[in-house]
Amino acid sequence: MKTAKTIIRDISWLSFNARVLQEAKDTSNHIYDRLRFLGIFSNNLDEFFRVRVATLNKMIRLGKTAHVHLENNPDKILTRIQQIVIDQQNDFDNIYSDIIKEMETKKIFIKNEKQLNPKQKEFVTAYFDDKVRTQIVPLMIESIPQVPLLRDKSIYLACVLGNTKTAMMQRYALIEIPTKVLPRFVILPSDGQQKNIILLEDIIRFNLPNLFAPFGFNRFLGSIIKVTRDAELEIDNDVNTNLIDELEKGLKNRKKGRATRFVFDREIDTSLLDYLIKRLNMSKKDNIIPGGRIHNFKDFMNFPSEVFKDLRLRSKPFVHPLLKQPKRIMDVIEKKDVMLNFPYHSFDSVIDLLREAAIDPFVQSIKITAYRLAKDSKVVNALLNAVRNGKQVTVMMELRARFDEEANLLWKERLEEEGVKVVLGLPNMKVHAKLCVIKKREFNKTKQYAFVSTGNFNENTAQYYSDHCLLTTNRSIIADINRVFSCLEMPKPKLETLRICKTLALAPVTMRKFFADHIGREIKAAKKGKPASIIIKSNSLVDQSLISKLYDAAKEGVDIKMIIRGSCCAITDYKSFKHPIKAISIIDEYLEHARVFVFHNEGDPKIYISSGDWMIRNLDHRIEAACPVLNADIKKELIDILNIQLAENVKGRILDNEQSNMYVPREKNKPQVRSQVAIYGYLHKKHYKV
Repeated sequence: MKTAKTIIRDISWLSFNARVLQEAKDTSNHIYDRLRFLGIFSNNLDEFFRVRVATLNKMIRLGKTAHVHLENNPDKILTRIQQIVIDQQNDFDNIYSDIIKEMETKKIFIKNEKQLNPKQKEFVTAYFDDKVRTQIVPLMIESIPQVPLLRDKSIYLACVLGNTKTAMMQRYALIEIPTKVLPRFVILPSDGQQKNIILLEDIIRFNLPNLFAPFGFNRFLGSIIKVTRDAELEIDNDVNTNLIDELEKGLKNRKKGRATRFVFDREIDTSLLDYLIKRLNMSKKDNIIPGGRIHNFKDFMNFPSEVFKDLRLRSKPFVHPLLKQPKRIMDVIEKKDVMLNFPYHSFDSVIDLLREAAIDPFVQSIKITAYRLAKDSKVVNALLNAVRNGKQVTVMMELRARFDEEANLLWKERLEEEGVKVVLGLPNMKVHAKLCVIKKREFNKTKQYAFVSTGNFNENTAQYYSDHCLLTTNRSIIADINRVFSCLEMPKPKLETLRICKTLALAPVTMRKFFADHIGREIKAAKKGKPASIIIKSNSLVDQSLISKLYDAAKEGVDIKMIIRGSCCAITDYKSFKHPIKAISIIDEYLEHARVFVFHNEGDPKIYISSGDWMIRNLDHRIEAACPVLNADIKKELIDILNIQLAENVKGRILDNEQSNMYVPREKNKPQVRSQVAIYGYLHKKHYKV
């Protein structure tokens, strides 16, 4: 191939979200999980429009310059996106309708404002008066010179108000649904075995007469609408710019960013729809998408589970056998490396290690990166206790973690108030590496302990994100981690100084070449007729240069297997390949988030865990770290886990050139393998020599 043929990233991403929709459709999943997958699908799509569609719109405004950055015309990509999204929305509506019917067979009903019995009407009226009325302010938009900015992530009840006696008395109003302060789902009084639920917007719909009848209206129509806006923060590239001021300005700009999508109830009054589109300065070229009665389905990720009698409890994480308390974790990892595999292993062990460091009188310092923290972070609590115990604590806080910027600004203030040294890193480079080092001075001897992870140090997401976290005292790994922190703590960090690191592969300085060289060595082995193979597990595979290198490997006969959850821009079968690349995607109860790379290396496998995907943004515009796994037992454990996933034949889809999302076929006489269940069993049954 003269030029690397790849799949358009945005189309591949929509194919990934289609796999999420498949899970919502799969009747073997519990109804609660199917609703949750609808919520995930909706939340994913919102972010897609906030970020990717917003980027394409910017490309269009760049004109011909955009073709330097995109293989295809952005106008054409947007047209394809529009059609795919409309088709997916139709599938979504049908799936939701089927789920509702199935729920009704189990006597669980989602009622609207027209389906209430007298007792429920009384309840809804009282609930509105007690909790809702003071949280809403209707906007009479015809009397306002400029329509107030409709907030991203919010839904609005667009109302037509009229009087049956005079056509002249028709007005339009908007009501923001207050889901930030009130639950979206309210359980209604029910008789017998029935469970009835009403949505917050339907409580407001029912009470529209209470709001507007005093003004002479007696006809009320309400339809849900939603605007999605450009979410990219325009941070100034000037090194001398005050990052915090720019970030706060960017957050304000996000709230008034360009509209990238307008979705509405297809039953909306047509005159109101035309009026809103005109007042919002949108055109037919924009993503104006008709949908069902309900929007912001992301809230269905938190659908009330208590209405289901037969809900299977998720398997609880268990403490790694080597780290069961009471025990000094630092003593354990001095003897051997330990790999935590979340969410199978409990994240509590990480908290235990930080807590131990906080109270150990010989510990002098803790340095850690922070990208996304839990709302009530136990990690932060342990760090604050360390400061109170006289330890030097440094937190590399990434303020630009998308959609967590405001939370991280607040964490920065809290940490600094307690005496933590907060480092903000580089103005133009997100710090995405997951690193921590603990320094201890005992009996005139310095000891250091570290952990390196593929995922965030977040005890909440660790319950459903699949990640690996290596606990180690390996000197060469720790030396490189210290070099990373030393670089980031400099007044003007010079990334080139990180080239001295020999054990960690670090983006943006060495990681791309590091992995390209490893692929190159497999190519050389294949050319000599030796066994050669590569296993890649990643969230996304987008980077053109590394994809091209993989194509070169496939042409020489290197055995390539890939587990890619999200976007996969690589084609997997081509006439010049000696045999196809095996690529699958696994969508199941947990979010497959780990990045693991295995190279055959002539029978002595090289294995790396990494914080970064093979994407341009990770390789060239972020601080990322890939760490070798050196312990033989852990190497075997990781390969066993990858082999279980490669054998997946329940929740696995084939990633082919057509992005068809066909399920991995189950071969005759082969056992059923649902990898997440199998991995839990594998790790739980495994006996460690303590």
